[in-house]
Amino acid sequence: MAYNFSYIPYKETGFFSKLVEDYISDDKYIKPFIGFEPNKEGIEKSLNARYDKPVNRKVLVDTLKRQYGHLVISNEVEQNLELLADENTFTICTAHQPNLMTGYLYFIYKILHAIKMASELKAIYPDRNFVPVYYMGSEDNDIEELGVFSFRGEKYVWDGAGQGGAVGRMQVKGMEAIIDKLLKNFGPPGADCERLRKNITEAYNITNSIADATQYLVNELFGNFGLIILNPDDAAFKELYIPVMRDELLAQHSFNIINDQIALLAGKYKIQAAPREINLFYLNDNLRERIEKTGDVWKVLNTEIEWNETALMNELQQHPERFSPNVMLRGMYQETILPNIVFIGGGAEVAYWLQLKTLFDYYNVHFPVIFLRQSVMWMDKESARLQTLLDLQTTDIFNSSEEIAKKIVSSQSDSWKISKEAEQIEDILNIVAQKAELVDYTLKAASGASLTKIRRHLHVLEQKMYRAEKRKFEVETGRINKLKSKLFPGNSLQERSDNFMEYYLDKGDEFLNIIYEGILPFDNKFLVLSEKGLWVTYSQKIKVTR
Repeated sequence: MAYNFSYIPYKETGFFSKLVEDYISDDKYIKPFIGFEPNKEGIEKSLNARYDKPVNRKVLVDTLKRQYGHLVISNEVEQNLELLADENTFTICTAHQPNLMTGYLYFIYKILHAIKMASELKAIYPDRNFVPVYYMGSEDNDIEELGVFSFRGEKYVWDGAGQGGAVGRMQVKGMEAIIDKLLKNFGPPGADCERLRKNITEAYNITNSIADATQYLVNELFGNFGLIILNPDDAAFKELYIPVMRDELLAQHSFNIINDQIALLAGKYKIQAAPREINLFYLNDNLRERIEKTGDVWKVLNTEIEWNETALMNELQQHPERFSPNVMLRGMYQETILPNIVFIGGGAEVAYWLQLKTLFDYYNVHFPVIFLRQSVMWMDKESARLQTLLDLQTTDIFNSSEEIAKKIVSSQSDSWKISKEAEQIEDILNIVAQKAELVDYTLKAASGASLTKIRRHLHVLEQKMYRAEKRKFEVETGRINKLKSKLFPGNSLQERSDNFMEYYLDKGDEFLNIIYEGILPFDNKFLVLSEKGLWVTYSQKIKVTR
């Protein structure tokens, strides 16, 4: 199967915030909030600066090897685990929560973006090594978000089977009916179907937790690419972060530092997230709750747990794994663990990272280059056929259905347009208005009001004529609606709605390989990928008298 790759500026899609558009266009207003520009030059600066802020590679490698102990790993993963011990090895990191069945397509795309960037950086810097890392947000407790996915238009929901706390720690139970129903809807058997069936069955049956299940499934999908999966919910990693967590509990510096940044950003952009006075949760079995300080006592909300300063410091020192950074401190925790130079995230992640630069500076932690993750639209053969029949440019697809219809109707017929006639009428009315003003100056306002009313009536008439003409294009309108519903389910981007499984079942590993091929990791462009076909375009057809 052959494919076409089209690349569109994000601004032309209409789906991204002003902040994101300004960020990737190197707007000068953004510069004070970043460490390095999101381009190759910025990566080189980040790479060189990283040597000055090393990480504990022994803890990193030993802990990762322990986390991988129950998995069969590829040669590529094994090699990358060993490379992480080398001071000339750096990571390209992306992060996401352990969504059930990976959640949405963008989960897959951001990982492939990191993998592709690591590969291309190796070609640019052959004496350095670059390892793609998926940093699992396993401590997130939002089961209502993470327990949901869609497959072929149907929603599947797992409520956690009565469990609370960090989703990554939840046991894999109460999921049998969901998986059974999902597998029955896979369709006819085949090699790709059986491979995916096996991976899902084993991921959610032989593992103990959602984090382990996610690690298993992601490793099966991306192990041959050398992707490293890191679960930060680990005492060995948390021990490295004790100095920052201690300061957060005792001094709460992050609150004012981040709010000062927010005050500067808020003058132009919507703020993504606000800090708490203490940006840590207390984490235990079935529990992840905020910590608040009242007087000389630290309390865990919605529990009876509380400490004085001495007891709190003992708890932190003995059980650092029980303290969980929120979104304000998560990125700095990541950069404390990993020798990272690039972080790849979605629009919301880009937005909140821009709030954090001065916090990183305060704690002398490396602030990586922030790249907007690759967005992708997969246009299957039927969608590509509809695009061709409608004679649409790739950018046209992002317009509304009505705008597309108007373009098609206008290209085939102009009998509904009365702009020339309206101009002639307006010229005559202007002459009448001038005469009225000569007769009595006070008639100027009345003639102006009449002219405005006539313009409005002409506009309404033209719209009625357009709608009448549009009714002659029922076939085209049906095609437009079918195309839009496929590519923009729920009027959102495909990648924010669909799950990878329906594409993998159709293409197998080719789905991942084609996305990988199409990604341009440094270009900040929206990728539209379409399956090629041989169809006559609408404009090539003989116009039929209607």
